Amino acid sequence: MPDIVQNPEVLALLDELTRMPGRADPYPRYARLREISPVVRADDGALVVTGYGDCATVVRDPRLQHLPADMLAFVGFPDWREHPALHQLFTSMLTLNPPDHTRLRRLVSSAFTPRRVEALRPAIERMVQDLLDGMDGHDEVDFVEAFAFPLPVNVIGELLGVPAQERAGFQTLVRDWTQVLEVITPDVLARADPAAAAIRDHLAGLVEQRRQRPTDDLLSALVQAQAADDRLTDEEVLSNAALLFAAGFETTTNLLANGVVALLHHPEQYALLGRRPDLAQPAVEELLRYDSPVQLSSRVVTAPLELGGVTVGEGERVVAYLGAGNHDPARFPDPGALRLDRADNAPLSFGGGIHYCLGAPLARLEAQIALPALARRFPSLALTGQAQRRDSLSLKGYTSLRLRTG
Repeated sequence: MPDIVQNPEVLALLDELTRMPGRADPYPRYARLREISPVVRADDGALVVTGYGDCATVVRDPRLQHLPADMLAFVGFPDWREHPALHQLFTSMLTLNPPDHTRLRRLVSSAFTPRRVEALRPAIERMVQDLLDGMDGHDEVDFVEAFAFPLPVNVIGELLGVPAQERAGFQTLVRDWTQVLEVITPDVLARADPAAAAIRDHLAGLVEQRRQRPTDDLLSALVQAQAADDRLTDEEVLSNAALLFAAGFETTTNLLANGVVALLHHPEQYALLGRRPDLAQPAVEELLRYDSPVQLSSRVVTAPLELGGVTVGEGERVVAYLGAGNHDPARFPDPGALRLDRADNAPLSFGGGIHYCLGAPLARLEAQIALPALARRFPSLALTGQAQRRDSLSLKGYTSLRLRTG
């Protein structure tokens, strides 16, 4: 295999993406990496791709699989099973490969079919109007607190079966737990482990209730699948319940907040969305492309394949910068422009292949209902300049976003 670019400029750019302000605006750095080479090598040996076609290959080609949990031993965590944050993540379908991934995904996919998701539309529309009513009458609001978090957490809470009064408490816990998707260090684990344990303990109590009194929710379905023919272990029930709940609001919260910021930085597009609710579907695709809530995805090569014109060998670790692929000018003309009516839009924000985000149709529906309704209700919505970005690149978003409503 030819030498893959690793030089001081590449390493400096990749280093900038590990901290602010590189995380806040990674797109110029992505563009420069792509100009240097389609495939570059990070200082830890991983290969990094930034082109749309290569990123699509990484998330779709079966020759690339998720890093097995045992690889954690090679980055200093041979005791990963003793860390709740790592154990809970690496025994969920998010990081598993076939056949375990296939079995687990099949058991929960029925809750996210297009028909079942579309049946949630009236309930989502009611939630959106209630939240907008709550914002009305306030000159200034924290959009994350008032809207972007409560909408998806209540939607997924209803679907999964988490009681309404208990949902808000999961926000900080999930944020602390999912930091292990960014980087695994002892300091991160010191916060992530107790958060993951608290999530697991809480869900364990709900699972036990469903064993005694099943209801019409996804938790009950997981318990019943386990009881039917032992297809799910106790560990799998809890790990995947935690994953579904966390993923069900974390990504959508970021989509809504990132989307509002993008729209308010392009007021003509925000006004257009308010006038043209028929643009809801392409608008959400463009907002997903423009500032993706999920910026990267990692895999390991199981059989040689070509990326960026070179053959990549078995055992190589590859990181696909999905946000970079979404801004590749070879795929999206003038990628820095926000165009809600952009044609032939196919962002990589929800991944691809067998690991394509199970909740993507639900996240899209929530945003397609919420953002046009917001633009109609608050045509003069404006940024105040007071925003707290999440210190993360893998999951890009805001922890606080203050807006003027009129």
